[in-house]
Amino acid sequence: MPLERDEGEYAYAGQLMLEHIPPYKFAYNMKLPGTYAAYAVLMAIFGETDRGIHVGVLFVNAGTIVLMFVLGSRMFGRTGGVIAAATYGLLSTHQQTLGFAGHATHFVVIAAISGLILLLRAIEQDAALLFFSSGISFGLAFLMKQPGIFFGAFGFAYLLFVYVRRPVVGWASIARRSGIFLAGCSLPFTATCLWLWHAGVFPSFWFWTFSYARQYSSLISLADGWDLFTYHFVPLFYAAPALWIIAVAGLSAFIWNPASRKYAALTIGLLVFSFLGVSSGLYFRSHYFIMLLPAVALLTACAVVSTSDALRTKAAKPWLLAIPVIVFVLGWGWAVGKNNKFYFRMTPIQACHAVYINSPFIEAVPVAEYVQQHTSPTDRVAVLGSEPEIFFYAHRLSATGYIYVYALMENQPYWQRMQKQMIEEVEANRPAYVIYSNHPATWLTTMGSSRMAPFMSWATAYIKNNYEEVGLVELADPESRFIWGEQTRNLKAQTQFYLGIYKRKQ
Repeated sequence: MPLERDEGEYAYAGQLMLEHIPPYKFAYNMKLPGTYAAYAVLMAIFGETDRGIHVGVLFVNAGTIVLMFVLGSRMFGRTGGVIAAATYGLLSTHQQTLGFAGHATHFVVIAAISGLILLLRAIEQDAALLFFSSGISFGLAFLMKQPGIFFGAFGFAYLLFVYVRRPVVGWASIARRSGIFLAGCSLPFTATCLWLWHAGVFPSFWFWTFSYARQYSSLISLADGWDLFTYHFVPLFYAAPALWIIAVAGLSAFIWNPASRKYAALTIGLLVFSFLGVSSGLYFRSHYFIMLLPAVALLTACAVVSTSDALRTKAAKPWLLAIPVIVFVLGWGWAVGKNNKFYFRMTPIQACHAVYINSPFIEAVPVAEYVQQHTSPTDRVAVLGSEPEIFFYAHRLSATGYIYVYALMENQPYWQRMQKQMIEEVEANRPAYVIYSNHPATWLTTMGSSRMAPFMSWATAYIKNNYEEVGLVELADPESRFIWGEQTRNLKAQTQFYLGIYKRKQ
């Protein structure tokens, strides 16, 4: 599939890193740079293409599935490991979580689950190196995206929980282990700060990832947050209702199955802290729920294994012992069957249309190819909208660091300053081409927004005075219409959403 917006951002920033250009210099965003670095590594291995990125993400997610098997097996036996892995594998690749795309949450989870497995081994072996390594993994989870900090907080809380509950509490020993763990947690972020300071972009990095991010996380009210939660979670629940019901039953298993109580604090704690990560900012976007899936997978495994154990205790007939597993398999298989059209019958283009209705991700590829063919490597390009994948495909620098325009339209104190900065950067860099998108998802605001009006007044005048239209893409399903050259003169789009491509006048 072609890249979507978030993937385009990560790919563009990763591409710049491969060219030794640090994040936050030519690409502004509030996310921490861990996922940018991860994309750079994947592209260095598999190639700077959408195919290479998605193959890399498949390996990352497959790695997480294996880790879920290891963790589930450790807690609930081999059967539990298989169930945990299968549950995570299905839900983490479902279109309701947007799991087929390379979101930061995939990288958060693989780092966090690695850290949790290492932490369990560290506690078991009382090994300082394992505590430190576990901390580094949790620190990487935070570096991938800010909500990853909740996994590190969970790891620290669980470490304290285990040692404080022991018959003899050695506070000096607890302090030493905690200090080693926290030192590991802080290392990735500290090293990143030093690198960005040396690269000369630390002020920009700090503004975007902390000053602005703090404002961004406070924009949504509790009432709106609840609406967003139900809007995104309800379809996810109905995508695999049997698995979610089994997971809820897993919570009750800690009450009636003594054998499972050993891991009650671990599983429930992971569930609570994961949900805090999903809840960050109260946006509850679909792919945020990927961070909740490890806890859901473990609860599912707990429910199935605990039910089998209960039947075994009651000396049930052998065929009855298989019923919990059969119920899981049927629920899992039903979810796959319900989604069979997306998994097995749609082409990648059809799937993209089905998930991202009329968003210009498919069209970004030929538009970027056109721009690349008609520009030199030193030319800059501007996108009035939020389609950073165009910069990646065209392999051209953005004329402004504002590869997203969302922040310019939000009700936060920096919006006027941001609009002014973007306008100044575009005018100073004189982009060879300007691409304009009117799709609402590229602005995340109404076209009549009071914050949009001054920006669009400038954009309209700037394009009219300095550019000529050379391309028009009318966005439609199943196929968009591309119009190039002289045919675009005085032509109005016949579809609601479109892309306009403008070339700088001689």
